[in-house]
Amino acid sequence: MIRQVAPLLPHIAIGPRVRKSPFYDATRRWGCNAYTVYNHMYMPLFYTDPMTDFWNLVKHVTLWDVSVERQVEISGPDAAKFTQYLTPRNLSKCAVGQAKYIFITNENGGVINDPILLKLAEDKFWLSLADSDILYWAQGVANNMDVKVSVFEPDVSPLQVQGPKSTELMVDLFGEWIHELKYYWFRETELENIPVVVSRTGWSSERGYEIFLRDSQYADNLWELIMEKGKPYQITPCAPSTIRRVEGAMLSYGADMDGRDNPFELGFERLVDLEQDADFVGKKALKRIKANGITRKLCGIEIHGEPLEGNEDWWRIHNNGAQVGTARSVVHSPRLKKNIALAMLDIEYTELGTSLEVTTPWGNRVTSVVPLPFYDPNKTLAKGSNP
Repeated sequence: MIRQVAPLLPHIAIGPRVRKSPFYDATRRWGCNAYTVYNHMYMPLFYTDPMTDFWNLVKHVTLWDVSVERQVEISGPDAAKFTQYLTPRNLSKCAVGQAKYIFITNENGGVINDPILLKLAEDKFWLSLADSDILYWAQGVANNMDVKVSVFEPDVSPLQVQGPKSTELMVDLFGEWIHELKYYWFRETELENIPVVVSRTGWSSERGYEIFLRDSQYADNLWELIMEKGKPYQITPCAPSTIRRVEGAMLSYGADMDGRDNPFELGFERLVDLEQDADFVGKKALKRIKANGITRKLCGIEIHGEPLEGNEDWWRIHNNGAQVGTARSVVHSPRLKKNIALAMLDIEYTELGTSLEVTTPWGNRVTSVVPLPFYDPNKTLAKGSNP
């Protein structure tokens, strides 16, 4: 029998080849203990440890360096037309000052990124990226179209302020208008002459905000200002919490899906408008997929037994020895006291309560299909009182 032990964290050597965030020096000063690489940039992985960071997030307020959400700016006379061409989500009613969660699809209908889109003007959009090279994709698509657009990476570096005390801190920083900022809306503003965009978005499933720094020379000043103002609220620097985002069934590109998975399999049919007049990449393929029906679906599962370490690879899920899916993001939730995971399963095994087996590095475990999200199913924490 193989005894389950906590593996040593592999070391990542820091060097000039991988890009550093403008907040990198601040994260070192404030005690970041581990980094990963995301969008060709170092991203904090945890400060104290993932469990402590999780509890700080859900009890107080946390500051995250997420400059790895590299921005793609699309501007020019045809910016709206071109941006719509990249996504199956209908953007015709998206207002200036509004943000949208979107999928970017390839010609086969597969998801190649799931950014947050921000509409800064009728002719100016940002895509706040997940982990894939959409800047080059968008530039390549534009180069093969008759459109008048500029597609480039602006000097924009996001921070996230996340946790139940985030609103109080943001009011101290920016003023009472923060109370009026609706979920998935944003405002361009300044903080002590530092140019920023503030949005009611985040990747935590908790109440939260993003602060998009618009001039990297102010990175240290902005970080220290937020940390100083956050002292009364027990602020701590943290990294994005895998535990919390899996509890909330928030997808991570590359971990939970890639270009082989389509929006219908991921449970996001609402982000696909096949009836809109506008064309978009993958429209024909997605029409065909919808007509034929899906053969697999992303589900929630509980893995029974003792607490598990997170997974480095997708784990095989099987029924009577035959593979029927993969466990994609696996965590142990200390709040739920359960091992939970996002899993892609063959459609005939997706009924709630279905019992299967998953192969872990420490042997097979029994698993059951359960509803998503695992915690706060109506997203009341994230949406708050002004949805």
